[in-house]
Amino acid sequence: MNPPNPARTDARRHHDPEVRGFASDNYAGAHPEILAALALANGGHQVAYGGDDYTENLQEIVRGHFGPRAEAFPVFNGTGANVVALQALTDRWGAVICAESAHINVDEGGAPERMGGLKLLTVPTPDGKLTPDLIDRQAYGWDDEHRAMPQAVSITQSTELGTLYTPDEIRAICDHAHAHGMTVHLDGSRISNAAASLDTTMAAFTTEAGVDLVSLGGTKNGALFGEAILVLNPDAVRHMKHLRKLSMQLASKMRFVSVQLEALLAGDLWLRNARHANAMARRLAEGVRAVPGVEILHPVQANGVFARLPHDVTERLQKRFRFYFWDEAAGDVRWMCAFDTTEDDVDAFVAALKEEMAR
Repeated sequence: MNPPNPARTDARRHHDPEVRGFASDNYAGAHPEILAALALANGGHQVAYGGDDYTENLQEIVRGHFGPRAEAFPVFNGTGANVVALQALTDRWGAVICAESAHINVDEGGAPERMGGLKLLTVPTPDGKLTPDLIDRQAYGWDDEHRAMPQAVSITQSTELGTLYTPDEIRAICDHAHAHGMTVHLDGSRISNAAASLDTTMAAFTTEAGVDLVSLGGTKNGALFGEAILVLNPDAVRHMKHLRKLSMQLASKMRFVSVQLEALLAGDLWLRNARHANAMARRLAEGVRAVPGVEILHPVQANGVFARLPHDVTERLQKRFRFYFWDEAAGDVRWMCAFDTTEDDVDAFVAALKEEMAR
């Protein structure tokens, strides 16, 4: 018998495509329309590093959503988008004010500080949202050489706790930050879910509210990979293209990032996916509320549900469905829905929760 040939390249499936969990919308695969767009962009030669037709067309699409001054800089991932964006808004001695729960503070391995070389000034927030008053807890000391200089405010929409800022709330933050000579960055990894829930345009709480720079998410809403930095206020940003390259976020075959964002944004795929994920989260929350002993911790405004339940129940339930503790000591968990979460997925999970709570 001949030994296995290590050079064989025939692919085979290694997972059950019917299995879904509630750990993260990153667990979902790519939307079929995204895969079709990638195939469409394949073949032939296109100029590398963003000089391709797809990246050029993406600029027009982005301007249609975010205004005539908007410019998109596609990158590989959300951490890269945030780190490059925050570098563009700060000097070497600069600092960024953010919520203590912000993704840039707790989930990016220190990348903004270690790779971006900036200081994060955090503020505790009960609901994940900053306010002008909360910003003022860190907005001081611009002339103090012993303190990192606050130069930017970073907010997240929707927040890490699944809550939403209204356009007016973001406008108040922007007005307050600009009055202090600071700029505003919006981490929009789930910006589509926010717009879908608020039933408004993405521009309403970004460009029109005064946001200077946006990290535009794609991966959590059906893309295979890829995000973009959106420069909404060119006057506030310097050297973006150089920072993107310096930070190892310049894709050589950029057309394959851009075409995914084009597929999401050119039509209504971004909105369809987000509305569905949000609807599944609402269905999940309604089912969970009917289970005695389970507490929902925050308003369910996007595609995430945060709850508190007994520790032993969580551990048993995790053997049946994937999801994470949010605060293990308190018994808090997070359940996320995605564009491909089904009603049957939600109902099966709620039934399993009821069973485990009854044990």
